[in-house]
Amino acid sequence: MVKGANVGLAALSESADSVLVSLGWSSPDGDGDADVSVLLLTADGKVRSNADFFFYNHPAAEDGSVELLGRTPTEAGTEDRIRLDLAAVPADVERLVIAASRHQRAAFGRLDDLRLELADATGERLLGFSITDADSESAFVFGEIYRRNEEWKFRAVGQGYDTGLAGLATDFGIDIEDDEGDADPASDDTTGDADPSAEAEAETEPAAAGADSAVPAVPAGTADPQAKVLVPAQAPSPAAAPAAPADPAAPAAPKRLRTARKKVTLPKTAKPSLAENDGWRRARLFPATSLKSDREREVRATSVLLSVMSEVPEFGRRLTAAFGAPAGRMETFAEVSLPHGDSPKRPDGVIRVERAGRLWTALLESKTNGNPLKADQVQDYMDIAARRGYEAVITLSNDVALEGSPLVSVKIDGRRKHKVMLCHLSWAEVAYQARMLIRHEGVGNPAHAWLLQELLHYLQHENSGCHGFQNMGPAWVPVRKGIDDETLAAGDERATQVIESWERLIRQVCLQLGGELGVTVLPAQRNRRGEDPRARRSALADRLCAEGRLNAEIRIDDTIGTIGITADLRVGKLRTSIEIPAPEQGYPLSWVKRLVRQLAEAPADLHVETLTDGDAAGPRGTLERLRPEPGDLLPKDSSKITGFRLSLSKSVGGTRGNAETGFIRGVDDAVARFHTQVVAHLDRRTARRA
Repeated sequence: MVKGANVGLAALSESADSVLVSLGWSSPDGDGDADVSVLLLTADGKVRSNADFFFYNHPAAEDGSVELLGRTPTEAGTEDRIRLDLAAVPADVERLVIAASRHQRAAFGRLDDLRLELADATGERLLGFSITDADSESAFVFGEIYRRNEEWKFRAVGQGYDTGLAGLATDFGIDIEDDEGDADPASDDTTGDADPSAEAEAETEPAAAGADSAVPAVPAGTADPQAKVLVPAQAPSPAAAPAAPADPAAPAAPKRLRTARKKVTLPKTAKPSLAENDGWRRARLFPATSLKSDREREVRATSVLLSVMSEVPEFGRRLTAAFGAPAGRMETFAEVSLPHGDSPKRPDGVIRVERAGRLWTALLESKTNGNPLKADQVQDYMDIAARRGYEAVITLSNDVALEGSPLVSVKIDGRRKHKVMLCHLSWAEVAYQARMLIRHEGVGNPAHAWLLQELLHYLQHENSGCHGFQNMGPAWVPVRKGIDDETLAAGDERATQVIESWERLIRQVCLQLGGELGVTVLPAQRNRRGEDPRARRSALADRLCAEGRLNAEIRIDDTIGTIGITADLRVGKLRTSIEIPAPEQGYPLSWVKRLVRQLAEAPADLHVETLTDGDAAGPRGTLERLRPEPGDLLPKDSSKITGFRLSLSKSVGGTRGNAETGFIRGVDDAVARFHTQVVAHLDRRTARRA
């Protein structure tokens, strides 16, 4: 769609009463935070009250009409998703405005590929709209859904605001108190969801109230004083005059909506072990040492996961929000028997979420170890879900889903009005979400943090079978052999399969590194708009045949550059590298001296190269040689220094499995080592916030 265009939703889908809206963007420098919001407007273009404004502190409507589902990493950047139940929208609401704002009024012009996509309840894409003229605006109305003659229509708006979230909200009648300038920096970038029961209402304070402060409080029933929850407290100023008695007949003071982010509880630090020696093993809630067969692993892992999802609201919400599940009371069930033809079928699990008297249901089919998903099983569950009115079928395995390359193929009966969403989770994503909550963003209950720690320990146990992507596939060995003897030709389908496996591995590396660091880590794919992912992989496969190399880049938030990964299969070498720009001020000699000082803890074999604007290659050398003479990095001619390239190389194995010398383990270790020993010591980019 183009700016200003509109379209009726009923003409696009028979099931447009419930839609999923995705707001997406990418960031060339990794500093790409933005927050979505939805406003419900009446005929006069204003909200009925502050309760009609949905944002990070108020993410869902009680009637289920609006639900912010949270941020999801994608192959191209980040998507923030919203579920809208148009059938539940109150009759006096005529427009739903869909907007986004940047923290502390940073500019949208610094983001790339601003886009809105709208899909029906099954995830089938109905329309898209891109914003190409963003500049200094810190808030944007992407689009709106409005009633016209009892029909819902969508309009592409693309209107920007320089006044941020507060300016946008005020235009639509919200009485807002903008806390962006005073918010706690430690909590500004938190993306974790609070307990759904505590999220139902936005945080409000009287307009005449004094400054807020946060004081620690111990939750009821908690004996550990370290398990603190931050709660707002009103502290009157010592110099303030005594408050006059309230007049019962006087109207209530107007409420102002607070935009300060809610704090979340962080798990307490681990205490020293009381074991006499390292041979003592801690008792675990979910033991894995006795697991022997694949069936045992699958049943145990599925039951453990489902039970923790139902008991830890934040965790269950994280794993289901991207699939359109509401934020409500969740119950999970294992090995449920459902009728299907002559014999009943038993999906590995069922997830049910209740909100506002409505049920959302998903069937779960899981696999552990390297066991593949079976298309006929998934097809049966899709048919059962469609017949029973369920919303989704979720597949769970060690494999990683890619856009344009489904793990299983199913047929959708177009005659059925009720459509079912087919979605996939990897065990690596499950571990990532658990790690993010217990190590970085926190949960609202110390017991929940302990449950997540036990789950994470189970998933990481060698017997669990839940170790994520572990095999480069059957095409890996023939392709490597073809590269060695120079018989691999362009157009070989096996090369495309290796490219897909490589992309799955890189996505898992991003999940693992992001979970450790607590920041967003994404593949930095340089796609053209509208490019078919299958055509892109085919072109990469032809390059692999010609060059014998696999290439990738990953982007880490608040890191000075992207990390490049090159696997040269001809020589069995893996190189990790990063390019950093030259400072804008100072002298070249001071630049190189400062760089060498920053790399004091880096490996001696780190290769450093000076990048110049000239045709000739710049000076280069190992860190061991450059430490006593940093000036050797200066060009001998008058070439201008544009930056520096740092790289490490290591040999990698060629096995497909999870052996210590395997290729997958080698890539994991190389990226982790390069970040820990090199990238982490470089000056991070100054956060680009207004």
